[in-house]
Amino acid sequence: MNRTKALTNVKTLRVRAREHIEDGAVPARCTVDRSEIARPLNETLATEIVSVLRYRRHHFMTRGIDAMGTAAAIVVYSNQEQEHAGRIAVRIVQLSGEPDFAPNGLASGDHGDNVADASLVKLIVDDLVAERIAIDSYRETIRQLG
Repeated sequence: MNRTKALTNVKTLRVRAREHIEDGAVPARCTVDRSEIARPLNETLATEIVSVLRYRRHHFMTRGIDAMGTAAAIVVYSNQEQEHAGRIAVRIVQLSGEPDFAPNGLASGDHGDNVADASLVKLIVDDLVAERIAIDSYRETIRQLG
């Protein structure tokens, strides 16, 4: 006996999706607590914003013979993190949440050491460590939200 439930046809899904489109991306019948979706996404947003700031700081802190090329590369990373933050903020709004840009909440997104007086190698290692922590954190968020 086949116990798998037949999938709803695409035409029916399209009709359902258009019925309450003004309510946003998450259907009312969705049982997930929307605040529970926004919380980890806002933590991710904080991580991205702090990454932008950390990269900018490291851009200005870069010194030495290789400073110009390295500083330019660091700005590219900062811009990528800014783009990630924008995408996350858009997604939070699509899910009927509010992106949190409050400065006092950003500390939760700080994954780096942020040593004030550091060598270029230390700055780069700090950035790599922060990226690895962020990626692991994002994987956990994805598992949590499904």
